[in-house]
Amino acid sequence: MEQISKQVGARIRNYRKMRKLTLQQLADQIHKSRASVSKYETGEVSLDIETLAEIAQVLEINPGRLMDIPPKTETPLFHPHPGMGGMSPFFQARRLYFYFYDGRYQRLKDGVIDIREAENKPGSYEAALSISTVSPSGRSSQVYYTGKVVYSDMLIRFSFVNQYNTLEEDLLYIFNPLELRDSTDGLLCGISSADLRPCAFKCLVTLTPQEHTESFKKRLLITKEELNQWQKLNMLMVDNRE
Repeated sequence: MEQISKQVGARIRNYRKMRKLTLQQLADQIHKSRASVSKYETGEVSLDIETLAEIAQVLEINPGRLMDIPPKTETPLFHPHPGMGGMSPFFQARRLYFYFYDGRYQRLKDGVIDIREAENKPGSYEAALSISTVSPSGRSSQVYYTGKVVYSDMLIRFSFVNQYNTLEEDLLYIFNPLELRDSTDGLLCGISSADLRPCAFKCLVTLTPQEHTESFKKRLLITKEELNQWQKLNMLMVDNRE
């Protein structure tokens, strides 16, 4: 329960900062002390349902955004059909790890994708993505996205909407490799929130967390061979290779 309280607290802190509220301002609006709100955000004190609902109302979000914690279970997410590539570990995974290198800011960015079956919609799946910037001094505040997942025997497509800015939508396409392996290539595309221009990033999605080594970072960079191929074809693409 302590870990859940920390995750909920971290989301409260991120949304509060996004709304440009101080601890005292949030405390005043929910009629709590500043010290109490601080302990909510650090996870030292667990929140009751009523207080959680009050905080969500002040932050102008659905309470579910603060408590969207995936269940810890080893039960496969899907009952795969033999002809649909269901045996792929990426097809069955409840949690995936996401990485790309943003050359605009010279920062590696990583994230976690949590997947669950949509309520009252058998066969439909939803996903939540959190992305943070990794820098020498540590991590920046996270950005949260929610969306849907569509599966096929060759590709998995995620469509995400930024919870802080619903005008920002992103598509993530990853290969659904049939062979057993820990990583797969992908392409993240959408509209840049910085300059409102179309953008696309080469990315890597894995089944387990990866260390941010120099050799790992090189796997996220666009090679000269890829660039030459894109120029020749006048299109962006990512090969499904190790």
